[in-house]
Amino acid sequence: MESGRDPNDLRGSDESTGDSTGDDNHIAVAGPDDVSDDEFETSDFDASSISKFGSVTSSIYRHAYENGRRYHRYHNGIYPIPNDETEQNREDIKHVAILELTKGIKVFSPIGDYPQKIIDLGTGTGTWAIEVADMFPSAQVVGCDLSPIQPVWVPSNVRFIIDDIEDEWAHGDNWDLVHVRQVFPAISSPRVVCKQSFSHLKPEGWIEIQDYGGILKCDDGTLPANSLLTAFHDMTSEAMTKRGIVWSIANEMEAILLEAGFVNVQCKKFKCPIGIWPKAKRLRLVGLYTRSVFGDLMDALAPRIFPALSKSPQQIEEFLAAAQHELQTTDAHMYLDYFCWYAQKPPAK
Repeated sequence: MESGRDPNDLRGSDESTGDSTGDDNHIAVAGPDDVSDDEFETSDFDASSISKFGSVTSSIYRHAYENGRRYHRYHNGIYPIPNDETEQNREDIKHVAILELTKGIKVFSPIGDYPQKIIDLGTGTGTWAIEVADMFPSAQVVGCDLSPIQPVWVPSNVRFIIDDIEDEWAHGDNWDLVHVRQVFPAISSPRVVCKQSFSHLKPEGWIEIQDYGGILKCDDGTLPANSLLTAFHDMTSEAMTKRGIVWSIANEMEAILLEAGFVNVQCKKFKCPIGIWPKAKRLRLVGLYTRSVFGDLMDALAPRIFPALSKSPQQIEEFLAAAQHELQTTDAHMYLDYFCWYAQKPPAK
């Protein structure tokens, strides 16, 4: 782990302040002598996230299989991303990358030191829920997901439930925090989830939504116009639209939250690099992790959704091979925006 503060990390991919989502941050580019072979070590705040508890046995619930990957059986087909070990590893790497990106901040909402009820919608492997339960021993933390892939051994103030977060709410009321991370670009009714969350939060409770912007960006022209990586995002957006899903919905959350009745809508926006091109060591580590996450996402998502674009299995396979090669060899200084939206339910009248 690096010691001291990296002078190239002052605002390299840091959040905008207040309720601004301004895009004036800049990531300095690494030179040929900046990267060392042994520098990619995690910070203290995410080291514990690298290792996981044992998972619950899959014999309790059935799963669906397609294209050699495993998916949730409950409400099969709603969520287009697998739930197998490869995907769980991708989720855990993504969790560590986001902790590095946000400098260890797991909750931006000002919920105080002693929240009582926290729910994590689309909890996945449950890592965030477990770590937040340790942070807030006063709180009962519930993780909700379609897939039974959470650990058995968890803190006493955590429990997991298998449910569809787009269904009618059946999880009680008076929540201090509803947390939704990296879920909305893969479901069809984020507006419904926000409205139901509003109804079941306690007065002055908070909702927090974190997600990638879904639009591949580059500030200095190093990403070619004909990049297959840009094409992947464009094709994904088109295929998701056919499923009634907005891939880049994180860019639109302010209006959705206001429509649901929330006030005090705020946003922290980070630039999340892909690849080890940033000059700051912390951001190179983020970029290393995100490149891995991006590559695994392409392999997981394209075979499931690109047939909607009249792509044959052979065409998809050839596209993925070429895109993966570009991802590993490109010198482009590319990144995704990462949004942390949080908003409050008004006080009771």
